[in-house]
Amino acid sequence: MLLLVLLLLGVLVFLAAEYEEGRDQAALEADAVAMASDIRSALVRNVQTLQSLHSVAPTPNSWAGPAAELLGQHREIVRLEWRDSAYRLITHRDTPYLPDLFGYLHREQALPDLRQACDSAQRVSGPSFSPSYFWPMSGGQGQELMEMCLPVVRTGVPAGFLVATYSLPGLLAELTNKDLLRGRGLAFTEPDGTRLALHSSAPSNRRTLQASTLLDLPGHTLMLRLESPRLGGKGPFGLFPNVLTAVVGVLSLALLAVLALLGRDIRRRQRAELELAQALAFRKAMENSLVTGLRARDMDSRITYVNPAFCQMVGFSAEQLIGSGLPAPWWPPELVDEYQQRQAVRLAGQVLPREGYESVFQRSDGTRFPVLIIEAPLIDAQGTQTGFMSAILDLSEQRRIEELNRASQERLQATARLATVGEMASLLSHELNQPLAAIASYASGTLNLLDEPLGPGQHLPQGDLQQAMRRISEQAERAGRVIKSVADFVRRREQVREAVAPASLIEAILPLLGLQAKKQGIRVRTLVAPGCPPVLCDRTMVEQVLLNLARNGVQAMPNGDPTPGSGLRVLTLAVSQSRLHAGQGAGDPPRKGWVEFAVTDHGQGLSAEVRDKLFTPFFTTKAEGMGLGLSLCRTVIEQHGGALTHEPALPRGTVFRFTLPAA
Repeated sequence: MLLLVLLLLGVLVFLAAEYEEGRDQAALEADAVAMASDIRSALVRNVQTLQSLHSVAPTPNSWAGPAAELLGQHREIVRLEWRDSAYRLITHRDTPYLPDLFGYLHREQALPDLRQACDSAQRVSGPSFSPSYFWPMSGGQGQELMEMCLPVVRTGVPAGFLVATYSLPGLLAELTNKDLLRGRGLAFTEPDGTRLALHSSAPSNRRTLQASTLLDLPGHTLMLRLESPRLGGKGPFGLFPNVLTAVVGVLSLALLAVLALLGRDIRRRQRAELELAQALAFRKAMENSLVTGLRARDMDSRITYVNPAFCQMVGFSAEQLIGSGLPAPWWPPELVDEYQQRQAVRLAGQVLPREGYESVFQRSDGTRFPVLIIEAPLIDAQGTQTGFMSAILDLSEQRRIEELNRASQERLQATARLATVGEMASLLSHELNQPLAAIASYASGTLNLLDEPLGPGQHLPQGDLQQAMRRISEQAERAGRVIKSVADFVRRREQVREAVAPASLIEAILPLLGLQAKKQGIRVRTLVAPGCPPVLCDRTMVEQVLLNLARNGVQAMPNGDPTPGSGLRVLTLAVSQSRLHAGQGAGDPPRKGWVEFAVTDHGQGLSAEVRDKLFTPFFTTKAEGMGLGLSLCRTVIEQHGGALTHEPALPRGTVFRFTLPAA
């Protein structure tokens, strides 16, 4: 019962306070309107006074005296200027109260604002005000100024412009009612609340009232703000008695119903609290058991909830994270701008892909780790979105396993290369015999020339000797290139992505491929499209893919199949630029380019059974094959983001195609 009585008194005091506050606010707004009206009227009178200035002082020499007298009477005007129609200064006078106003910065810096006001005044054939601007002064001070331009006309002929520079603090100090400002604050502000000029300020407290009104001037509008402290009002006894009696009577009648319902509400509340506690304990146990990080944010990107798994993941406590905004403390410093731009684009478009997106986080100790983020909107009971819920998966272990798989595949690639070199050993010996035999032949001929006796007046044939030595050098270089191509192919290198010209990839395998093709009487043809861009790849791995596909094509065309002269014993290596993937919308620029490689043979082709198992590891149609070549080739191409496919060739045979990203 005591609590209800206290509640009743509190309601009465609240109603009285609200009544008085509303009354004071209305009175303050009326005073603000009155002050704005006073300033507007004073400016109109100033215009009339300025118009009469040229009637009493028609020449520049006679104009200076009345202008100085007018500036002495109107402290809000800091400068008067008479300018011609081209805005050139004829004469001017500065206020005696601010002698150093234009000593720090030249007056011509304000010419754009003056032109704007005069252009507007010329259009309306009357006074016009420019937007206010800040004018710096010496000593780090300054004033907010505003230009008023008035066209000057004599006997119907334009005689230039009369420009009056107003000080906004001067307008507040000279053109307002001093009685209304006692104990109050007055200022000019921007529409967003930025203060332009301050005349006085009210004591800052929670009971300060504010009233703003517009000061409409020709060409510009200012916001006048008036502040007044509330000193407590007259208390609740200022209410009308009948209103107070009605409130007390209604509350007294409602008191019995409140007491009757209070017991039932308490029992319901206890049951609801028990159920809520159980649900909260269940949810807490479920959250603590998760290894997936959970994070909730409001619509302003401030964190409202994190679970222990997320705190352990980033190395920050929940107290450090809740309430924090952007940039997030787990963002790497060098990626803050990129992440903020990505966040703004996603939130603006409400793009929340269910498959998630990958990112990189930084723990409190500075270590980086990859994550997968999956987000969904948070919807309240009324169906309104209040934020976003994110599930974060640490991909560090997955990346480690992928790296192990990649290392295993590289070792398999090295094994495949060594096996290939073993198969080519006999072919290499045949290829090297030719340059070695030529070297021996030229060397024997040279020795014979040197051993041949010379008669009187005879000389050694220098031309023949030089030609023989050049031939020896050329054949030695040819043998060296064959050996180097095998050494480069066998050597195992770290995976490095680099921009490589497609033609250089084909040229690197031609010495090795030519040995086997020449032995079987197969001609190798290369076709590289002009203007084909370089590809971004691991050179060694892609060369292995090309060599493996080309060797398969050579082996698919054994001697006698087809018969010589049929025109089908040709292995074609072609490179072309693939079609660019278009953007999301019509007219969007292309996003990525691809380069397509094609290896075409004219063998017997592939049967349906072989096509189904072609890329299956350890499946092979060769008696000595391992069944890993095509499987490894597809893995390498997919690691580069491309695809390896095959299709029948015309009139017969098979075409293997794979794509690599353009650099």
